[in-house]
Order: sequence, then C-alpha cells, then structure tokens
Amino acid sequence: MPKTTIYSTIAFACLLFCGNNQGFSQGRYAVGTTFTEMADPSRDTLSDWSNVKPGVHASFVSIDKRFPKSLNPNIAIQPNNKVDAWKGEQVSAQILLWTSAAASDVVVSTGELKSTTGKSISAEAVQARFVRYVMTDEFAEGCGYRKPEDFKAALSADMLDDLKSYNLEAKRVRPVWITVKVPAGAAAGQYNTVIAVKQKGKVIQNLDLTVNVQDQVLPPASQWSFHLDQWQHPSSVARVNNVKMWSDEHFEALKPTMKQLAAAGQKVITATLNKDAWNVQTYDPYADMITWKKAKDGSWSYNYAVFDRWVQFMMDLGINKQINCYSLLPWNNEVHYFDEAKNELVNVVAKPGTPVFEELWTPFLKDFSKHVSAKGWLKITNIAMDERAQEQMDPAVELLERVVPEFGIAFADNHKSYKRYQKSTDISVAVGDPFDQNDLIERRKKGYITTFYVCCSDEFPNQFTFSDPAESTYMGWYALAAGFDGALRWAFNSWVANPLQDSRFRTWPAGDTYIVYPQGRSSIRYERMLEGIQDFTKVNILKEKLEKSNDQTNLAKLNAKIAKLKKSRRYAAWNDDLNDAKAFVTELSNKVK
Repeated sequence: MPKTTIYSTIAFACLLFCGNNQGFSQGRYAVGTTFTEMADPSRDTLSDWSNVKPGVHASFVSIDKRFPKSLNPNIAIQPNNKVDAWKGEQVSAQILLWTSAAASDVVVSTGELKSTTGKSISAEAVQARFVRYVMTDEFAEGCGYRKPEDFKAALSADMLDDLKSYNLEAKRVRPVWITVKVPAGAAAGQYNTVIAVKQKGKVIQNLDLTVNVQDQVLPPASQWSFHLDQWQHPSSVARVNNVKMWSDEHFEALKPTMKQLAAAGQKVITATLNKDAWNVQTYDPYADMITWKKAKDGSWSYNYAVFDRWVQFMMDLGINKQINCYSLLPWNNEVHYFDEAKNELVNVVAKPGTPVFEELWTPFLKDFSKHVSAKGWLKITNIAMDERAQEQMDPAVELLERVVPEFGIAFADNHKSYKRYQKSTDISVAVGDPFDQNDLIERRKKGYITTFYVCCSDEFPNQFTFSDPAESTYMGWYALAAGFDGALRWAFNSWVANPLQDSRFRTWPAGDTYIVYPQGRSSIRYERMLEGIQDFTKVNILKEKLEKSNDQTNLAKLNAKIAKLKKSRRYAAWNDDLNDAKAFVTELSNKVK
C-alpha cells in the first residue's frame, strides 16, 4: 500500500459537506441588500466638479466604457439612444447619472415599448439596474501569479444590483444598465419607450430609447451554437448563503446563479470525481460529489447520490449537452477515501503511471461507467483533466483507453500539445497557443468540440473586473474568427470573501474567479459576454442564409470583417473593428430574408 496521510473523521467530513463556511449571514447577500462601496483609492476623488450645474444629470453613454466613480464626466447629454435586436435577443444600453450634491431616493423607471404601427412589448421586457463599483486592480505584464505589492487598487463599475432606488453621492457618477429582452414572438418594427429618472417620486429627466426589432429570430439559449463552458462552484454558493452543503436549501440557493448560466447557453455540467481537483486553488474548497469507501475485504463501493442530484438539477435547468468530470489528474495527484478496516479517512498520493494510480482508479472508472450508463448519461460524460503535462497525460489517457474506452475525454491544454490527444472529444486550447485550422475542421466533422480558454495569465481578451467591457463580447467574435466552437473559462461563480465589494483574490487579477455575483446579480461582464454569444449564433445563421442564396459578395464582406478579430493580443483598433463587424451584421439582418 502507498504511504498515506490520515485525516480525522470530523475534519474530513467538514471538507466534504461544510465547505469554507465563515458564518456569513444569508441577509448579507440577499436581494435588495444595501451596503457601502469601498473607498475610491484613485486620484479622481480630486476631480473638479465646479462646472456641474445643480441637480441630477442623466445621459445615454456607450456600453463599451466603464466610468470612473469620482471623475467629473464632462459629457454632453445624449437624451436619445437606439439599439437593434433580433426577435428573441437580449440587448443593452447604458445611462450615466451624476450630481455635484448628494441626491437621495433616485429611481430609474422603464415602461412599455410601443411601435408606430400600434404594436407593443410589455414593460417587463425592459429592466434598469444600478451598476455597483467593486474593488479591482490593474493589469501588469506577466499577469497571472503576482506578488501583493504588484497590485494597484482601483474601483470598477461591474455589478448590476437589484435595488429599486439609490442614494447618489455628491461629486460621484452612477451608471445604470438598461436591458431589453425582446420576445421571440414580437412583431418586427421600431419601438419606443421613455426611461424616466425620478427623485423622490418627481420626474427630473426623461430619456428616449428606440428598439429596432429586426425580422430575424434568435433561437432559445439552449439551441445556441456557441459551446459555452464556464465551470460551476457549488461550494461557493453554500458558503455565501450560509446553508449546509448539498442540502435542499443549498440546491434552492443554487437556482438563481445556475439559471443565469443556463440563460447564457451553457453546455457543460462541471462535476468532480473525488476530492478537490484543483488542490484548493479557490476561496472555498470543492466539496466531494462522489465518496469512495474501501471495505475490509478490499472491495470498493462508491456513493453517487450527490453527483446524481447535481447533474439532474443542472439538466432540469436546460444544461444537458456534456458532463465534464474532474479530475483523473488532480493538481496534487491526491485521492481520498474511507478505509473501513482502519475506520479512518485516508489521503493517498497516486501519481499517473504508478501502480497505485491504476490500483485506485481502475475499479472506480469501471463502476462509474456502469453507473452513468444506467442513468443514461454515458454518451455525454467526459473524464476531464486540465493543464497537465505530457508525462502525466500520457499514462492517464492510456488507462482510460484501455479500461473504459466508452468514456469521452476532455482536457484544457496549455502545453501546446493538443495534437497528441486528437481522440479527445472536448479539447480547449489556451488562447494564443498555436493550432491548426485543419485540425479544428476535422474535429468538428467527427462531432468533437474544440474551444479556446482564457485564464489569469491572459491579458486580452479576458473578463477581469478591470477588463474593457467589450472584451467579453470580443471573445465570441474571436471564436468565430479562429474557427473554435466556443470558449471555456475556469470559474463562473467561485466567489471571494466579499464578492459584492471586493473582487480581488490572492495573487490573481481581480475578477478572475467569477463572472456573476451572489443571489442572481448580473454584471457588465456577463451581459457583454451574452452579447458575444448571441452574435456568434446570429452570424452562423446569417452565413447559412447567405450560402443558401449564393450571396458571395456579402458573405465575403462578412468573413473579411470577422477575420480582423482573429487576434489574441490587444491592438489599437480592436474595439472599432468589433463594432464595425457588429454594424455589418445589423445591416445584413435587414437585408437577408
């Protein structure tokens, strides 16, 4: 037997079922929670506001820009804005409020959308949310793992709050995010609505929003062609909501966040096979979904109750294309199980290629195969690994192909070695790493998935809380340009200690660990990511129509605009090129039947 490290039953049970519960009250993150943002550390607090006239001011502004909290915006008021949308599409606009003196009880209200032909879209389709500032930092060369002294703190407008009213601070701005969800059954045409800015019930300014609903239909999110793989973190939800891990209350608390993920077209369920596959690289350890037990006679048994409930829970939300199970190669190569003979929970280092690796994993893999087969999930289940070197990957893949060839294999590759594992059904290549376009085409013909991924070391494009908003949209277009099926990102909701106020975590760039906020709160990053995923789907629909009509002229123009976005390094005109491509899609959407 291998050398083992013994853990007490109590400590191990807490790791399995408690998570990193710090005693936070559910009320701290509940809907409608009020709190004070962290102090602005920037020089903008010295901004000159002397030219701002009394009262609250409001203007439409670009969704491509984050506005510093303490800086006088010095902009001309834009009272009108127009957005284009397909039927079934969700689109965004942004309003900026600012005032030189404090103003309490400010409300931004939306109303019904009405067309010139008498058609209407319910007021429920339009939503205004105050944008909250979270503490972030700034990118530095060699991002990834940094020393604390390398960080430069700053505030960033990101979280979309659920407050009905807001007390504006003196000499501060407050963005408001406008979301329009166009019903799939809406009639095409131009619709108008008035967005009213009120203080203490009195209208102080009206802004006019026009939504041009085009005669094209975006299918439901479950049918979008973009392969979205954002890893889920259930333990984080348990800690923030102060509920017992895997309890009924926990699954109820998971719903708001996982519904957001499903609404973005997520395709993959993130599951675990044994202990935390990433050696606690997160604020909250990943709690076990499958528990292993070794009987006195040396036989093995496995409890799949949590795994089954988690997978079914996600499937019921519409996330049902893949189950990626991490990891045959945990980052510290450790496996733990309850040893009945010793009446203890033991931890074993099982390096790939060693006898103990095969001894521990072979019976589990065979039993797991039988289990998921009985559940009807075998065809969509992948044994997953990420960022492992060849000397670890080779013996792991060899074991899988020899013992359980019926499983798919998924892995995220940052060793520029994806060609070595071409039989893997789901490969994600680190953004910027070399890849062969012909390989992507051949893999797609076989029904395999190939995506790119970004992580803490990638400056552009990315979704940090300090990233430019349009970078989240650019990712969808980069996938189009590079020929990928979609994108992977390591954490959708791996929340830090105080995610509503401070997005920083250890030595990684701020916001790297989560895209959305607790209790169903969205973010600018999420909304713009959704935009890029919708664009990806719209472009593929338009391409198919152009090909069927043999419209080679417009197809060539579209492809040329997409090709400009095949860059994984920031360049001066990237946002202009993105908006130019989007404008052409809008133009085509009006032309193509």
